[in-house]
Amino acid sequence: MKPTCVFIHGLESSSRGTKGVFFRERYPDMIIEDYFGSFSQRMEKLEGLLAGEDHLVLVGSSYGGLMAAVYACLHEERVKKLILLAPALHSELYQPYLKKKLYMPITIFHGRQDHVVPPEPVRAIAEQLFMNHQFNAVKDDHFLHDTFATLEWDRLLDDSS
Repeated sequence: MKPTCVFIHGLESSSRGTKGVFFRERYPDMIIEDYFGSFSQRMEKLEGLLAGEDHLVLVGSSYGGLMAAVYACLHEERVKKLILLAPALHSELYQPYLKKKLYMPITIFHGRQDHVVPPEPVRAIAEQLFMNHQFNAVKDDHFLHDTFATLEWDRLLDDSS
């Protein structure tokens, strides 16, 4: 079964940002929407978009990574894989989920020079809660300017890996 791939942008970005444009050009079936407002408003929109969907591969960037992780905590049976790009897991918004272990494959890419979302707290949370994860600390910044386009997206988005 082909997965339903979803990209969730960061707090101050949109579906028309660099990552959204990249995915839209290469993966026309990917769900790429805009999320605005409070965290609960953003999550409500995500819930509505994904209602009835399963076999999900979620790609979340920064605040979108936080959203993807929370969604996976709430719907673990529907999420097959997470790809998190400098996810804001250190946010107090993730605190209600700090006892929830996730077992699906989770790949994290985080820039070692990230001055927006510190990589070490994210790594610590991943080590504690993500039972099947790979944390990739890369020589890059928060936006993964040098790394993002070079990642093996076909392989990453394939839920069989």
